[in-house]
Amino acid sequence: MRKPRWRYMRKKLSRGLLPLFAPLVLTPLATPVNTGSSMPLPNADQLQKRITNLKLLKFNQVSYNLYAHMKLQDEGLRFEVFDKALTGYYNMKRNGEVADKPYITIVDFTKSSNTKRLWVVDVEKKELLFNTYVSHGRNSGQEFAESFSNDNESFMSSIGFYVTENTYYGKHGLSLKLEGLDKGFNTNAKDRCIVMHGAEYATEEFIEQAGRLGRSLGCPAIPMEEHEDIIKVVQGGTAMYVHAAYDQYTSQYLDHMTAMAELVNENKKDLPPLNQG
Repeated sequence: MRKPRWRYMRKKLSRGLLPLFAPLVLTPLATPVNTGSSMPLPNADQLQKRITNLKLLKFNQVSYNLYAHMKLQDEGLRFEVFDKALTGYYNMKRNGEVADKPYITIVDFTKSSNTKRLWVVDVEKKELLFNTYVSHGRNSGQEFAESFSNDNESFMSSIGFYVTENTYYGKHGLSLKLEGLDKGFNTNAKDRCIVMHGAEYATEEFIEQAGRLGRSLGCPAIPMEEHEDIIKVVQGGTAMYVHAAYDQYTSQYLDHMTAMAELVNENKKDLPPLNQG
């Protein structure tokens, strides 16, 4: 006796599809029913808006499942920031701008520099790899980063999406080059020599002495005792998102439709074939 299709799909999904993607497959698309009443059918624009809203909802379901699984709220990372970082990651994958490494480095400059406001997550294994301190530029603010710039010699931090490049050894030891992707916000990063590096002023000891974390010339500087481990993991084409409370910021990488399309494409190999009973 043939098993009902829904049972087959559920069994297949439980074996091959990551649990975090279950809402993507199992939640049905509501279809309007024409009851013969005077209610008009949606026009093309209205239908497109509904589809867009549905895809946004689906992506947020996936994003929140991943966020909750890694217990990132307990580590001080807000869902709003994680959701934007994940959206950008999938947009960058769609564009072929990142390597096949499932890592995202997230910095939240809305938080005090006295808190651990840098996270590195592994999307594939659903793990938090690192959570540590990170400095902002000396002209961006004191304890909090409040001003940002893409200009040379501004000594401010730049926000937005980056892709990591290769490493080199400089005056701070092992350092990581960054390529800014958001035009007008961080695309001068390489010309400004904005890199990830270790710093003696990015430590709890410095906070105890100065009342705040030390500041850089615009680079995301991290503790010396962790910088080599972090850089070796995220080097070579991984995504990085620097978040801030900055109303002027816009980015093509915050397109949920494109992110959802890439997410589906990445996981369609795990879906049960439609022609099987």
